[in-house]
Amino acid sequence: MLVVLGFVGFVLALLISVTLHEGGHFLTARRYGAKATQFFVGFGPTLWSRQTGETEWGVKAIPAGGFVRIVGMTRLEEIDPADEHRALYNRPARQRAVVLAAGSIVHFIIAIVLVLLSALAIGKAVEKPPGIASVAPCITAGVGQACDAGGTLPSPAQDAGIQVGDTVLAVAGTPVNSVLEFVTEVRRYPGETIAITVDRGGVPQDLTITPAAVLRPSLTEGAATERVGAVGVLPEFRRGTERLGPVEAVGYSVTMMGDILTGIVTTFTEKLGTITEVYTDERDRDGFIGIVGAGRISGEVIASDETLAFKVLGFLGLIAGLNFFVGVFNLLPLLPLDGGHLAVLGYEQARDRVRRLMGYRGPVRSVDLNKLMPLTYAVVVFFAGFTLWLLGADIVNPIRLNS
Repeated sequence: MLVVLGFVGFVLALLISVTLHEGGHFLTARRYGAKATQFFVGFGPTLWSRQTGETEWGVKAIPAGGFVRIVGMTRLEEIDPADEHRALYNRPARQRAVVLAAGSIVHFIIAIVLVLLSALAIGKAVEKPPGIASVAPCITAGVGQACDAGGTLPSPAQDAGIQVGDTVLAVAGTPVNSVLEFVTEVRRYPGETIAITVDRGGVPQDLTITPAAVLRPSLTEGAATERVGAVGVLPEFRRGTERLGPVEAVGYSVTMMGDILTGIVTTFTEKLGTITEVYTDERDRDGFIGIVGAGRISGEVIASDETLAFKVLGFLGLIAGLNFFVGVFNLLPLLPLDGGHLAVLGYEQARDRVRRLMGYRGPVRSVDLNKLMPLTYAVVVFFAGFTLWLLGADIVNPIRLNS
């Protein structure tokens, strides 16, 4: 039930985001005097509509987006001569650019606001000192060896009295705040007697322990092995939240936006080849995912065993990331995306400047969009195919949150 609730919440958040996107176009167009005749949520047959002034507002049957119809978005439209003076293409270039970019700007604002509000209300997720999930009766001296009931080597953790449920605070006097820090510190002391500080029932205790000297794969050199310390425990990942003040929350939000942008760039520059693996067991869980897959993960976040705070952080983070991605994607310089129209507008203005330097004094000459239609259709077909490819993968071979 919670999975369905999370999925429905994701769909609603997506619809709200798309509606606000179209609202950005609508408000800026109206601000500059362009005429907007329709504002609809959804596609397909009309379920409800109402005329207010010159704009028809309504809801359509398929909740897969929305649209606003602005008179004169391109010169390919046939418009009423009476509306010619209010056509968007007759607005100054700067105003047209604002209208075209408004949708993506709204997505960026949504993403920043969601991250900022979650940071102020809940905080940021941080890793906490690790717990002890299990204590081994023995440890192996080398890579690939078996540990029988008697043990290849005695378990230093068992001998030292480390117990399941302990929280590790420090190793040899060095505070540890993550599983990686704990493992790294223990590995530094093969065969040396040190103190491990644990919290047991709210009481700190120093336990004397001698990590066994064993061969283990290097953490930095790939397949190489090295002599390191081991104590025979399975550390437990733990995390919590850290409250942030207004200034810290703003800085954190900016950092998060940078991380999201880096992730988008990395996915398209380094993981493009993995698109052929989305139907196989080799599917990259950090790679490409479609809307259905993102909705499924949203449902799994809500249905997880995490605390309410982490569920909210995860859900809002997912919606923020989606909005940021849509904002970036929509600015790609490809028709029919808004970024494609911005690219055409920029080309027209740059070409006009060059011509005026050469003595031309006539009106700005528009690009013949008919000549770009084959490319536009190719882009539409490609993105439609890409979307369907990911849709199928998300259904038959979904990425799961805890896989």
